[in-house]
Amino acid sequence: MERPPNLATAIDAAAEALVGVLDSAVSRHQMAVSPTQLRVLSLISGRPETNVNRLAELLDVVPSSASRLCDRLEAIGLLRRVPDPRDRREVRLVLTTAADTLLRELQERRHRAVQVVLDRMPGRVQQDLLRALLAFEQAATAAPTEAPADSSVRTA
Repeated sequence: MERPPNLATAIDAAAEALVGVLDSAVSRHQMAVSPTQLRVLSLISGRPETNVNRLAELLDVVPSSASRLCDRLEAIGLLRRVPDPRDRREVRLVLTTAADTLLRELQERRHRAVQVVLDRMPGRVQQDLLRALLAFEQAATAAPTEAPADSSVRTA
């Protein structure tokens, strides 16, 4: 008798498949930056107050490593260091227009790659997936409450 699929295992497998789809959207196009540099640009894009020390924390690296990453991005015209208007001793990391364009084009390629996969799924299943993903996101971002008494309970 076949065991029903484990939900957590299915989500993990789907996440791996999604990462593969997203990565292929990037690798099929010659990227001028490394995956680590793309991550830096994405982090800074979502956090306009970022300085080198905060970037180092986000990347879990020492500040000198984060600074070298910024040096390389600055050298290729994707990043600028600007004085913080509230504290001239602080330096903010700011994306250039070229970096914004790069991130937008990357996002568009990734969305198209995901849409190709979604188009292979029936519309009803797509709607079910949408509802499930929205519920998952809501549960994942909700304030943590008391842990379940038995975390070994599995739902198919």
